[in-house]
Parts: sequence; C-alpha cells; structure tokens
Amino acid sequence: MNWKSAVKEFKNYLQLERSLAGNSIEAYVHDIEKLQQFVELSQLQVQPEQITSGHIMDFLKYINELGMSAHSQARILSGIKSFYKYLLMENVISNDPSHLIETPRLGRKLPDTLSIEDIDTLLNAIDLSTPEGGRNRAMIETLYSSGLRVSELVELKLTNVYADIGFLRVIGKGSKERLVPIGRDALKYMNIYIDQIRCHVPVKKDSENYVFLNRRGSNLTRVMVFMMIKELAIRAGIKKNISPHTFRHSFATHLIEGGADLRAVQEMLGHESITTTEIYTHLDRDYLKQVIKDFHPRS
Repeated sequence: MNWKSAVKEFKNYLQLERSLAGNSIEAYVHDIEKLQQFVELSQLQVQPEQITSGHIMDFLKYINELGMSAHSQARILSGIKSFYKYLLMENVISNDPSHLIETPRLGRKLPDTLSIEDIDTLLNAIDLSTPEGGRNRAMIETLYSSGLRVSELVELKLTNVYADIGFLRVIGKGSKERLVPIGRDALKYMNIYIDQIRCHVPVKKDSENYVFLNRRGSNLTRVMVFMMIKELAIRAGIKKNISPHTFRHSFATHLIEGGADLRAVQEMLGHESITTTEIYTHLDRDYLKQVIKDFHPRS
C-alpha cells in the first residue's frame, strides 16, 4: 500500500467510522504527511507498512532538531500511533512499529517557543517613538519572519535585501548562502527603519553596508541583540526564558504546525538533512514564498 492510498483510507476511517470533526481529521492527516515528507526527504524507499520504529525515532529526532516543542512532538506521535493502529486493525501490517515508542516527556526542558500571542505581546511592548524602538521592531519582525540565526541577523547587508521580490540573501554556517522569504510586515518595518531612522545615524566607514546599526553607527553584536530581547521580555511580562534563537524555533514550529512542508522549512532554516548532506535540495523561490504566505502567522 502506497502512502497516498494509505492516508486516503485512514482519512475515510476517521470520518466514517470514528466520526471525527473535520479539523481533527486534518490534524491526523497532517501528522502522517509529515512522516511521509521525512521519508521522502531522507530518500528512504519505504511504504507505510515498511516503516520501522527506527524510522519513527529518526523522524522524532528530526522535528526536535527543527525546534518543535515536546507537546507538539507528542501530538504528532499520537497521530502516527493512531495511523499504525488502523493499519494493524486492517491487517496491512502484523507489527505496530510505533507501539514501543514513548511519548516525548513533556517535562523535558526544550527551548521555549513563543505563541502567536506572546509574539504580539512582545511587539506591542516596543516603544516605536524612539529610534531604537523602530530598529528593534524591524529586527524582531525579521527574526520571526525569516527564521534567521542571530549571527545572520547582525551580519545582514543592505545589498542582500531584495525588497522588490521579498527575499533576503543570508550567509549562514560555513559561509553557505541561501535565499529566504521575508514577510510583508517584517519588510514594512525594515523599510521604515532604513528610510526613516538609519539614514539619520552617523554610519562608521566599515559598517556602511550592515542593515542594523547601534546609535554610534557600528553594526550590532549578538550580545546586543540578546540583551535587547531579554529587556523587552521583562517589559512585556513574558516569563519564558527567551533569546534570539527562540524566534527561530517559533518560526519553524508555527510553520510546521500550520501544515508547511518539512523540506521547505528545512531549506529556509538552512539546515542540512539529519541523515545525509547529499539530499539537500533547493526549492523554487516562489514555492518558499507561498509557504510563508500560507502558513506564517504574520503573513
């Protein structure tokens, strides 16, 4: 049984025999589709009945690496377990590969992920009447909109902002370049900062091409961004332990939970595949842009 037919029959079972609500059915289907995407991404030539517990464990490790919370991992695993119980019931498989896999411990400390409401609370706590406030709003919008590492944010160059097509050219780990979409709101606040605030800063000679500058005209450091976010979280009353990387985790989690393709999220984050670097595939830019438009909360 191939993936398409297995998912279709599982969906019919949930609808006709278990009488689940439409949203619940779609959530189950998305869980199985994520596992299927991981299988394809890893170039594993296996159908649903050939999946082993090792495959599922590798999949859980993969979504954990993407920054997905333990609660979200547990929910996805629950969907996968339901799928394989169904296949067992239908005699498609004789052994359930998910049976002995334990749900991720919810008490395990993972990087905090901000909810959409948390993001809004943080953004609303920024004082936009000050030059620093305008810059900070643009930085946080960019971190969350494009899933950048803090090092990628502080190194972002004016010449690498392609506002006309809505993309950033990012230099990531190992000097690897990638194009990532930037959301409408993030681009709006970045343009406000560049056109109305940055133009009044006395720019140092060696910092002329950096997007984000301090008040003395030098490019920012990672520590400066870290401290700004810590202070903002206190002002906003956010109790979670957050850092610039929290926005990257939130970016990935919100996209995946919204239904985005795992491969698209991997590409935007600049991750190599967990299983092999040889399968790293570049996706069409228009497709990545559509993923942001369809699944990112602030797009």
